[in-house]
Amino acid sequence: MRRVYFDHSGTTPVHPAVAEEMYRYLTGENFGNPSSVHYYGLQIKKKIAEARDKLAQALGAGSGEIVFTSGGTESDNMAIHGAAYTNRNKGNHIITSAVEHHAVLNTVKALGKQGFDITILPVDRYGMVSVADVAAAITDKTIVISIMHANNEVGTIMPVAEIGKLARERKIIFHVDAVQSFGKIPVLVDEIGCDLLSISGHKIYGPKGVGALYIRKGTRWKQSLFHGGAQERLRRAGTENIPGIMGLAKAVELVTANLVQESARLKSLRDKLIKGLTSRIEHVSLTGHPTMRLPNHASFLFKYIEGESMLLSLDLKGIAASTGSACTSGSLEPSHVLLAMGVPPEDAHGSLRLTLGKDNTEEDVDYFLDVMGPIVEKLRDMSPLKD
Repeated sequence: MRRVYFDHSGTTPVHPAVAEEMYRYLTGENFGNPSSVHYYGLQIKKKIAEARDKLAQALGAGSGEIVFTSGGTESDNMAIHGAAYTNRNKGNHIITSAVEHHAVLNTVKALGKQGFDITILPVDRYGMVSVADVAAAITDKTIVISIMHANNEVGTIMPVAEIGKLARERKIIFHVDAVQSFGKIPVLVDEIGCDLLSISGHKIYGPKGVGALYIRKGTRWKQSLFHGGAQERLRRAGTENIPGIMGLAKAVELVTANLVQESARLKSLRDKLIKGLTSRIEHVSLTGHPTMRLPNHASFLFKYIEGESMLLSLDLKGIAASTGSACTSGSLEPSHVLLAMGVPPEDAHGSLRLTLGKDNTEEDVDYFLDVMGPIVEKLRDMSPLKD
């Protein structure tokens, strides 16, 4: 049976060159603890510095502004908690949007229970937050704004550069969750104007369990989540995940080397997928912004069908897809992103997310389009939702 993987926003396969790089740090003499002062430790310390340089260069940052973490969730938590508590003497107001990943949204909500004043901004029907709404929400107590670069469920790219400009003018710390955008579109911290930025390894053909947080030099951020040793310049205690860090650095090197060409290729496949699906099947609509979206991301609403049924039917045909965020796939609740966009709950259950990657081809798209029509017809014939 043909196998097609269309869930790259959920996770990506580890690139063979990344796996090879990681293996070097799981075997042989590359086992030292970088906190040790002997030969083995110093060699690893040097390699971590080189990995940090690679990531910094990709972001247009300084190497001292990069902190290695366990992934996007930790980076988001570190960023928001650290900025909020470090700057609590200046204010207690935090702004975010209703379509953020739960790593951001639930962190902000938790802070709301700890005495912080939170504003969760609405979005338009494309899932985009308004810069004017951000400006209107700012008070003299606002200390943190956290807005994602691109939405994981519908692919919409947010106006982060404009929000960053606004935050700089008001001297407010600006955090950007770039977990979905990094490696797919240019992510340069000075162009965005952010003070804090999160990325994750397993979204860019790197390993799971490793990521990074960019902290701009001079940003008031000193509240670490962990208490322990002096690793990561006292910003993240705990012995470093050496194989993970080296795998992340290799993945960053690979995705940034071919970013422009690969983004164009994926956009072409994405557009073919969108056009083919919406022209062949009735009662299907694209979700997210029609143009300001990630080049590999296509998401849809199918009326009269539940997303779970589509996923199971596609899996039987060898196609892996998603109804939204992998972190909420076990939930029976409709997507908070779609609801925030004004999608009725009964329609939100009929969502399908297709996210393309480096190994996908036109043949994969053709195969999907050929099998999807009969699947939809069969499910609608069985559906009690259809009149």
